[in-house]
Amino acid sequence: MPDHDVHPDVAEALRALTHPSGSPSAPVPEADNHEYGAVVVDLGQELVRFRVGKLTPAKVGLFVAVWQRAQDGFTEPFPAEDGVDLLVITAREGGRAGYFAFPKPVLAKHGIVSVNGVGGKRGFRVYPPWSAVSNRQATRTQLWQCNYFTEGNATSDNTK
Repeated sequence: MPDHDVHPDVAEALRALTHPSGSPSAPVPEADNHEYGAVVVDLGQELVRFRVGKLTPAKVGLFVAVWQRAQDGFTEPFPAEDGVDLLVITAREGGRAGYFAFPKPVLAKHGIVSVNGVGGKRGFRVYPPWSAVSNRQATRTQLWQCNYFTEGNATSDNTK
């Protein structure tokens, strides 16, 4: 896999998720959400969608866009039925890094993807364990999200 085709944080998470004997497909860039490192990779057993979480000045945590363009040109949440098994969101902040790996059933349970055309989100915030959340909703969200978080190597600042 040529690392220059994907955001460095996505490449790092992909290396961590790939089984030593496995050979992932070449990352396929998604037409929308390029600024979030949007690619899809077939890991053999799983189809994985990658995103890079973005720091925002006013709120704790990182924001990520998770939408696609519908045939009518409007944006819509990803459907649970799209064949993607895992959503991986990288997080990097203040010398720490890692990634969330959310299985599709978890995304459906928490209303991130639409199910049978109902619900879903176009974007949401992720809260790594180091995020100092200050309200009840963010605390609840961080609690379930951290079950799917893996701390990574933060030796370099890979922001683009």
